Amino acid sequence: MTSPETSTETPRRIPRAAAPAGLVALALVVVYIVWGSTYLGIKVVVEEVPPLTGMGSRYLTAGVLLGLLLALVSRGKPGGGFGRLRVTGGQLLGCATMGLLLPVLGNGLVSVGEDKGAPSGVTALLIAIAPLMITLFRFLAGDRPRAWSVLGVLLGFAGLAYLVLAGRDTGGSDRVPVDAALIVLFASTCWAFGSWVQPRLTLPKDAFVMTVHEMWTGGLMLLALGFLRGERPDPTSYGGDTFLAWGYLVVFGSMIAFSAYVWLLGNAPIGLVATYAYVNPVVAVLLGALILDEPITHAVLIGGAVIVASVAIVISVERTRRQ
Repeated sequence: MTSPETSTETPRRIPRAAAPAGLVALALVVVYIVWGSTYLGIKVVVEEVPPLTGMGSRYLTAGVLLGLLLALVSRGKPGGGFGRLRVTGGQLLGCATMGLLLPVLGNGLVSVGEDKGAPSGVTALLIAIAPLMITLFRFLAGDRPRAWSVLGVLLGFAGLAYLVLAGRDTGGSDRVPVDAALIVLFASTCWAFGSWVQPRLTLPKDAFVMTVHEMWTGGLMLLALGFLRGERPDPTSYGGDTFLAWGYLVVFGSMIAFSAYVWLLGNAPIGLVATYAYVNPVVAVLLGALILDEPITHAVLIGGAVIVASVAIVISVERTRRQ
């Protein structure tokens, strides 16, 4: 019997069963639609609530509620109840790292950008750089994306660029301050890096447990940064629309859509998951037309058609790739 140090046998890795295609599709639809609406929700919230503390309270509340829900539904089962939320120190560190990259640097900075004047629709468009950055990270790490995947990403970015540039020619309502745009672009890069690096971190196997710890750690960091920034929230002065939008972000944007996104990162190809960045702006624009009576111009129609085509290309190519 040989020791691990002297054994010449190569341990075989047991392949993980692929996630059901229907479940992947459902999670994608949730991320597509719900996250497309959160840009409007964030814009409503930051009209009255300081951005970092507003998002910090959102994620902390969502993390606590989701943790309680997981403990409740697993009560009476082996390892269930609050025991289901138990993680090792290394796993907690991995979750905190993801909390920093996604809720804090990703979503937190998006709220700062919108607070500085970035319109919700333009913010959604700027976030679409995420798939390009993910492709760059994959390339630098030696992972060569398929040529059609790269083409789909570039096509989607071209559609978004046309939507923005052509839209400005029709009145300039989509103009955004440079500092706000740079903040949102940096947030998108941080989100892309977090999405790419997640499979390389030590994390809980349960995607929902992972989400709980990502959200409460990210929420605490956001609150700390907000108070250090000088933010002083005053809930007694906020209107009903603000609380309604904040509640929507907690339940749908965080507990439901964020959980679906984290699950997708561990069960679907990253190129497929990244297509949310192309669909979200389309959803944001449509909601703007329905709720804010924003006109749907030829730029929206043409750019949206190109975006949908790019999503179809990436989905058809990436669905056959193994995680």
